Amino acid sequence: MAVDTVVVDYGGVLTNPLVETFAAFAELAGIEAGDLAQAFLAATERHGETPMAALETGAITERQMVDRILAELPEEAGRILAGGHSFGELWFRGRRPNEPFLAFLRALRRDGYRLALLTNNVREWEPLWRAQLPVDELFDVVVDSHREGVRKPDPAIYRILLDRLGTTPQRCLFVDDTEENCKAAAELGIRAVRFADTASAVREISALLHRPVAVPAGATGGGSR
Repeated sequence: MAVDTVVVDYGGVLTNPLVETFAAFAELAGIEAGDLAQAFLAATERHGETPMAALETGAITERQMVDRILAELPEEAGRILAGGHSFGELWFRGRRPNEPFLAFLRALRRDGYRLALLTNNVREWEPLWRAQLPVDELFDVVVDSHREGVRKPDPAIYRILLDRLGTTPQRCLFVDDTEENCKAAAELGIRAVRFADTASAVREISALLHRPVAVPAGATGGGSR
């Protein structure tokens, strides 16, 4: 059965890599990147799930997530966050659209493919990420974890996506930079491409769709998490 729908992830696929955003955030917040990473791990152990997972399903607010992180940091760290700057405000200063891959998606849309966005994302950040992307121009369907109360790689969110699209797994191709998310899609019968960088992703997607490879200018970098 021919693929007629391409589903993409947001962070690390439509944007620069998460590691770049994380490093920029740590610098802006005045926190050592290693201390910040350790705080996330400690908060995960304390609460039984990662702070981002709870935030992305709407189980906690952004402020509650920040409080969980600050509780695990040295007392002098995170003053900017404690002083009222939102996590999202600082996070998105280090987040840039992946323009070459967006250009490739526009080409797919012109060729008649349907496009969908399947994202683990945050209620408070929706205005920020939508301001960076041509969401309504590109995507027929957007499935966002915070609205559904479930996140990738839970199979339930993929089934929600398929239901909204009114299609079958075999007609979809899924692109994500996280192995566990790709594996979950593949287990449902959706062909998956692990995004490591734009150029290789464009080549792999083009081969699976049996279309000529046209790597957009500037597509040498990418978004491996």
